[in-house]
Amino acid sequence: MSSLITRTVTGIGCAVLALPVLAVVIVAAAIGSLLPGGSVSAAPSKQAIADIPPHMLALYQRAAPECPGLSWSVLAAIGKVETNHARHPTMVSSAGAVGPMQFLPSTFPAYAHPVPPGGKNPPTPWDPVDAVHAAARLLCANGAKGGRNLRRAIWHYNHSDAYVDEVLKIASEYAAAAPAPSQAAAQAVTFARAQIGTPYVWGGDGPSEGGFDCSGLTQAAYRAAGIGIPRVAQAQHDAGPRLPKGTPPAPGDLLFFGTSPRHITHVAIYAGGGRSVDAPHPGAVVREGPANIHGASYQGATRPAARGGAR
Repeated sequence: MSSLITRTVTGIGCAVLALPVLAVVIVAAAIGSLLPGGSVSAAPSKQAIADIPPHMLALYQRAAPECPGLSWSVLAAIGKVETNHARHPTMVSSAGAVGPMQFLPSTFPAYAHPVPPGGKNPPTPWDPVDAVHAAARLLCANGAKGGRNLRRAIWHYNHSDAYVDEVLKIASEYAAAAPAPSQAAAQAVTFARAQIGTPYVWGGDGPSEGGFDCSGLTQAAYRAAGIGIPRVAQAQHDAGPRLPKGTPPAPGDLLFFGTSPRHITHVAIYAGGGRSVDAPHPGAVVREGPANIHGASYQGATRPAARGGAR
């Protein structure tokens, strides 16, 4: 098993909307690329192809649809952490978990049916086909369906926050990178990064007003790129164009957070490499940090640069 990454916690909020600041769990800053949400069809990266035995890669991809919205890369990352894709010499843990996906014999029967094509009958946690399909069902039962709460689902697989971070890190490395940004998106990111250290100011549209709030920063960033977007976070979310669920963000995409798509409380601009730039809350400054897309408060992304033209 590879070393585990320590979780950190931060807060997000946008006072323009006068809604509560939300606390979200974030993936460690060491993540080098972004897991494409629930994208079952995400292409494997070069690292995935080099590290995962071909028959196991095909199995992870085949089993992921057991849970609509679950990425095969999450199953693959669990397989990596648990037994290095069934390469472990015994596949028996000190706690009594067995097989390539490390099921307790008492837990496995709850997720073993129906027997998947190519599985053993009766099913067994020692069989890779049975085990990977059962792992997808376990994740689904604990919050992974539709990407509702992926962190919670992974935590229920192995009750450790560090384990969740390690799985998400590996999953992000196994998924192919997002496309390169457009010129306008790159300009927006460059502008946002240039504001790092500028104070958060409620209703602020720029340094002339003492600083930015969250949506003031994103509006100013796209204005600098020649694209007009609405002023407040909810309106920016509603204006789109929204990315289909499961689409990996690209630099320049706007990331939205809140209690639902109709109650957006915060917006950040994705900077690439699993990181974003935002104006977080009163008393803080514009910052760059982890993109926070794995928490329950994440509501999706838009790509203003796709509108094609200035306003």
